[in-house]
Amino acid sequence: MVHLGSELEGGVKGIVYTEASVSLDGYIAGPDETGFDRLFRWYENGDVVWETTRPGLTFRMTEESIRAMRETLENTGVFVVGRRLFDLTNGWDGRHPFDIPVVVLTHEVPKDWEHLGTAPFTFVTEGGIEAAVAKAKEIAQGKDIGVNGGTIATQCLDAGLLDEVGMALVPVMLGGGVPYFGPLQNGPLDLEGPVRTVQGKEVTHLRYRVRRS
Repeated sequence: MVHLGSELEGGVKGIVYTEASVSLDGYIAGPDETGFDRLFRWYENGDVVWETTRPGLTFRMTEESIRAMRETLENTGVFVVGRRLFDLTNGWDGRHPFDIPVVVLTHEVPKDWEHLGTAPFTFVTEGGIEAAVAKAKEIAQGKDIGVNGGTIATQCLDAGLLDEVGMALVPVMLGGGVPYFGPLQNGPLDLEGPVRTVQGKEVTHLRYRVRRS
């Protein structure tokens, strides 16, 4: 089953969105960085091969899931992430698996990172999430901006910068861990949609639009 909202079909560009694999109880990671084997099982439950930029990292998804993923990534010009994810991945060794530039919001630039100055990574140390998104818009050149779930997505939503919320909803309960969104300063908040629904195998890809007052 695939449903696309009329504006998505029309090719709206330049939005700021967040998208993550999310458990039914609202977590993007379990306690102590566990649960990823369950959250990302849909990356390996199909027959369509997706090669990433990282040697040995190949996904095998269903046609429905890879179509939803391709639609998102083809429209994305840059990712915005926090220092926590950067450190966990070591900045993907200087090249994101989806070969998309990255803006890192951090208190200080990692001076000992071996790819500093050569990788398509931009570090924003002042001005908070507003400055990070502003820099991302420069890099994206009219394409969409994807922001990491958790703290970064919450900050974007609180600052009125987030246009859409997407999720790959997986049928698992993690019972705790890292929530997709933290407490909101201006909650509760109503969303419009879903403006996109794609039913994959053991995953439902959803996209909602943030309602502006």
